Amino acid sequence: MEKTVIVMPVANEEESMEQVLEGILGLPYDSLYLYVVMDGYSRDRTADIVKEYEKKTEGKIRYIYHEKSYGVISCYLEGFRRALEDGAGWIIEMDGGGSHLPSQVPEFIEKLEQGYECVWGSRFIKGGKVTDDPVYRRMLSKGGTVLANLVLGTRLQDMTSGFEGFQRNVLEEMKLGEFLSRGHMYQTEMRYYCRDKKAVEVPIHYRGSKSGLHAGSVTEALRILFRLKEHEKNIKNTGNT
Repeated sequence: MEKTVIVMPVANEEESMEQVLEGILGLPYDSLYLYVVMDGYSRDRTADIVKEYEKKTEGKIRYIYHEKSYGVISCYLEGFRRALEDGAGWIIEMDGGGSHLPSQVPEFIEKLEQGYECVWGSRFIKGGKVTDDPVYRRMLSKGGTVLANLVLGTRLQDMTSGFEGFQRNVLEEMKLGEFLSRGHMYQTEMRYYCRDKKAVEVPIHYRGSKSGLHAGSVTEALRILFRLKEHEKNIKNTGNT
């Protein structure tokens, strides 16, 4: 198969980190690598755990410190840049706090192998599942999907999941430094930019996250949602000048 890099930003995940890393290492792929991207926000032993695995796996797991980070989204984008530089043919994005299951990575690889340019993890299609997540977060995710499809003209069943896979050409063609989102809207923005790609949704089991969702985050997400089309036009116009 193609060289595949999983990009996984993490912070303060020492309780679950080792289990997640072992889950990735247990997958039956010689060409699968994991880039764990971190910044100064993490204060526990997460970085130490990742560095230990980096040494003993001889490069299968790589620790990346993103010094110029402005948050988790910039860590995703930095991970993408590094994966492309290192020749990855397929790039998979997933959460490192246990919300996404390593056992489901083969579903993404299978679809990428079939030629799909984008593979979207979906909690809301047949076979998808959500556990340990507050009702209000489920409602926000489902409501956000409905609203995003209405405003942006997309047709996905899940517009906010962070478990996804890409052929390298998708990320090569994208201006990674021009993302408008700095928070929860990033996943929706990514799906919007990829709306014309050959894509498929695969069911995932999502385990509730420890992170909270503040009213300010929702307000910011709505503001960005209604600016995305204009922002995309500005990016294209800038590229043509």
